[in-house]
This record gives sequence, C-alpha cells and structure tokens, in this order.
Amino acid sequence: MTASRSILLIEDDAGIRESVAECLESEGYVVTPVSNGVEGLQWLRRPHRPNLIVLDLVMPVMSGAQFLSELREDPGLRDLPVVLMTAASPSGTLPIPQANAYLPKPFHLGELLAVVERHSAER
Repeated sequence: MTASRSILLIEDDAGIRESVAECLESEGYVVTPVSNGVEGLQWLRRPHRPNLIVLDLVMPVMSGAQFLSELREDPGLRDLPVVLMTAASPSGTLPIPQANAYLPKPFHLGELLAVVERHSAER
C-alpha cells in the first residue's frame, strides 16, 4: 500500500501520538500510529510503504536510533525519509545522522506540518 500522503508515526507516548496523528490527519495525511520501533518495523515489512516516517528517539522496546539503524540496513526500506522528533538534544542539531530531519520537542504543530510537508513531498 502506498498512499501519496501516508505517514508511519512511531511514538511511545500515547498523548503525543494521538495529538500528532490528529494534526496530520486534519491536513489530509493517512497516519498509521504505532508505539515502538519493533511495531514500526513489523508494519513496514508487510507491503506497506509510507511517504514518511515520523519517529520518536527515546522509546522503550526499541529506541529510535535502533529503529533507524535497522531501517537503513534494509535495502527495501533504507530510502524512506525519517523525521526524528525528540527532547533529547536541545541543541537543534541532527542527533542521528541517518534521519532526514530533526524536530526538537516541544514543537508547535505548524513546525511539524512544515517539516512533514517538506520531507513527504521529496519522495
């Protein structure tokens, strides 16, 4: 399944996951929310290809860094763009080089939409 505006959202915090999903869906995106990297990889290894992955960095079960490492090693998945959202690095620099963009938490929903629009359009 490939939708022109589909997003895989990987976030362990249910409140943030719900808010981000609602925001993106209100802009016409088709969002698949999952709570950790293992669930995200399982979903991707079926015939699903989103335009973009929005990924939390700090999560139980599988961290965002571990998820990105596995994603980039998989030839069928490595080209998927990833927006990393985290409160872990307030410097504003990209803390994980495998990510296409970095969105520091807390962020305004307008910032989220701008980053998602830019990176989902690249695919």
